[in-house]
Amino acid sequence: MTETRRKLTTIFSADVQDYTRLMGTDEEGTLAMLKRYRDAMSRLIGSHGGRVINTWGDGLIADFPSVVEAVRAAVDVQNELAGLNAARPADGRMLFRIGINLGDVIVDGDDIYGDGVNIAARLQASATAGGIVISNTVYDQVRNKVAVGFDFLGPLAVKNVADAVPSYAVRVGDGVGEPLSSSRGAVSGSQAADTQPGPPVSAKMRRILGIFAVAAAALVVINLLTWQGVFWVGWPLLGLAFLSAIGWVRRQTRIDRRIAAFAVIGLGFVAINLLSWQGTFWAVWPLLGIAVAAGLRWTTRR
Repeated sequence: MTETRRKLTTIFSADVQDYTRLMGTDEEGTLAMLKRYRDAMSRLIGSHGGRVINTWGDGLIADFPSVVEAVRAAVDVQNELAGLNAARPADGRMLFRIGINLGDVIVDGDDIYGDGVNIAARLQASATAGGIVISNTVYDQVRNKVAVGFDFLGPLAVKNVADAVPSYAVRVGDGVGEPLSSSRGAVSGSQAADTQPGPPVSAKMRRILGIFAVAAAALVVINLLTWQGVFWVGWPLLGLAFLSAIGWVRRQTRIDRRIAAFAVIGLGFVAINLLSWQGTFWAVWPLLGIAVAAGLRWTTRR
């Protein structure tokens, strides 16, 4: 008889949206696709130090000793599965929902039980297709450690758990997994200002780029109207381009933001060299340093 014990762990719960409909359309094809997708998920979970505890039907439960690695694994899973789904018709895609909770569980052999598991399952059920929802206990640990955005969804009621669980949607990819905001409840005060969902990232970027484009056009017109043989507008245009590029990098989740920032800085040095050209391509030296730093980042990233 196995001995039960308790431990604090990060619970990762996933299942397939509209699995019954997919099975009704093509049982054998759906089962083959489920196996392929779940194999990919298990591989990514293992690469982040997690352990698949159980699979049943279309569901999967895993646990992680690291909260940060659990969220990174979930983001990697959704990004990889999005790539697999891209070649399939819209009605034939297999989209997983993922819920993550940090909680105290009962360990019995290889299985885990308790409110921590129930909360993770409830978070998963509230996620959109292709999305990730985390509890506030997870958010508190990862908010400044994972290069993704979060949208506060409000308190989530969980069966047999006395207090509602504050939950957050993780922004994955380009609009994939955005939260359902209509029925989550309101947030008041400073918390609302910090965490309420705003416009989609793409809309924000279009707005910012539009402002920069208007400013750049105005500067060019001023330069032409006051022309004295010097194209001085090149410097402010470079500054606007640099700010636009950095803003774009900060909003990326599918690429390594530090490597992208290195690339932007390198292009900045090249532009400065060309604008101040005196016959010497001195930018090659800072470019070499940036390339070394980017290479080290690439080889040491998880």
